[in-house]
Amino acid sequence: MNNKFSVIFLASALITGTCFAQTDQTAILDDFKPSTLNQPGQEYPQVNSQGYARFRITAPAADSVRVSLGLGGRGGTKLAKASDGTWVGTTEGPLDEGFHYYHLNIDGGIFNDPGTLNFYGSTRWESGIEIPAHDQDFYALKEVPHGHVQQVLFPSKSTNTSRRAFVYTPPGYENDKTKKYPVLYLQHGWGEDETAWSNQGHANLIMDNLIAGGRIKPFIIVMTYGMTNNIRPGGGGGMRSFKIDSFQTVLVDELIPYVDAHFRTKADQAHRAMAGLSMGGMETHTITLNKPAVFSYYALLSGGIYKPEEIKDKSKVKLIFLSCGSKERPDGVRNAVVALKDAGFNAVSYISENTAHEFLTWRRSLYELAPLLFKD
Repeated sequence: MNNKFSVIFLASALITGTCFAQTDQTAILDDFKPSTLNQPGQEYPQVNSQGYARFRITAPAADSVRVSLGLGGRGGTKLAKASDGTWVGTTEGPLDEGFHYYHLNIDGGIFNDPGTLNFYGSTRWESGIEIPAHDQDFYALKEVPHGHVQQVLFPSKSTNTSRRAFVYTPPGYENDKTKKYPVLYLQHGWGEDETAWSNQGHANLIMDNLIAGGRIKPFIIVMTYGMTNNIRPGGGGGMRSFKIDSFQTVLVDELIPYVDAHFRTKADQAHRAMAGLSMGGMETHTITLNKPAVFSYYALLSGGIYKPEEIKDKSKVKLIFLSCGSKERPDGVRNAVVALKDAGFNAVSYISENTAHEFLTWRRSLYELAPLLFKD
């Protein structure tokens, strides 16, 4: 990753923390309901129809409790202590629709909220809260045929370990033993891991619903851990020390051959795609340029752009897809696609309205990308 991209990436990440404008709390509708990501039977945290979040934490011996929301815990809401020893507070403004990481700061210590489920992000397991989106139907759990997401462990000589990947196979994969499928290699963002696209992103449900609606031809998705400067999450290092070489070796020389040997894939460049969000977009950008004989579909989701002069053989690229949230850098994405089209590439831009560097942007992006893949 070059320094310019590093600065852009880090700046983009830093502006995505949830910010709260001062709001008249009397205007908040009292129609709060438990978040859909709560632990079974837990009443808090809650969200209302306007997108406000309300928290209640039991910490009778604490002197201060704050809820820190967003990537890396920026922004936050101070909770007030009640007479029963609980701490209660409501965000000063509505949150963007979709998924948000958060954690608790209790007397200077960082803790997860015992009321909600945990999701791996910011290089740690964070609490999660979901603000219902007006267009959430495309990733809803429905009564349609469902594919399978399975864990696989594949040998990696380059890292001297067995590494983990999750593989989505579409509905009906088990029925026809002769049918082969194209493959999308889909990467997570910085601080996340191979669970992110299934847990936070609902990639499997998006695929199930698109297939059930007849909008896409079924394909396999492979998701693996991309921060190979750490053997596993939390092993040290960071974005500035990240180098692509080790992950490129894991992906191209170890994982892809494993997947082609153990799943019924169309094992050629014409039927292979790579996409990634944020840091995963940086990985996608670099590897697709380094290895043009491996992938024919490229997609960067809040993960930078391609320039026409970077791509040496136009004939090898079937699609370039660039996306981001409207609160990120949409003009950069749009302008890049115009330049690519002018240079003769099949390029598509997508801007997610009213979202920033967050999972609703990337859920929507996958929903828009999937029908464009493997159309031949």
